[in-house]
Amino acid sequence: MTTFTHYLMVFLISMVPLIELRGAIPYAVGFINAGVPLSLPVCYVIAILGNMLPVPIIFFFARKVLEWGADKPVIGGFFRFCLEKGHKGGEKLQQKAGRGLFVALLLFVGIPLPGTGAWTGTLAASLLDMDFKSSVIAVMLGVILAGVIMGIVSMGVFGTIFSVI
Repeated sequence: MTTFTHYLMVFLISMVPLIELRGAIPYAVGFINAGVPLSLPVCYVIAILGNMLPVPIIFFFARKVLEWGADKPVIGGFFRFCLEKGHKGGEKLQQKAGRGLFVALLLFVGIPLPGTGAWTGTLAASLLDMDFKSSVIAVMLGVILAGVIMGIVSMGVFGTIFSVI
């Protein structure tokens, strides 16, 4: 694979729900440690852009689409699952945050745990009727935080593996 292909993969992986930047950064670090000439700062920026690209679409349309499809025969179960996930995430944010919803959303997205991330955080912000600008800023700062955490963890884990090999 060419260097461009690896960068494209970082971008595409970071757009995938549940994987997002949290999977794209370890992918990039793994190939960098394997000798592929990728720039970690470039991969980081590409992963952030890829992770943030779906955010406006999710914020403005996901809630409407999920509510529309929740009662449909084939897709209803999945759509209800997504709505419930967003509602639960939003309720947790609301309970823990109170007036500090911005910081709570930032930390929800930024701490790389399963089920958190830009997709779920943006859906939760939409379901909580947060304003678009503060939602996007909180999600972006959360994505940056998650990228820093994943970069540090990935470099430590992959660095150890490659030093042993």
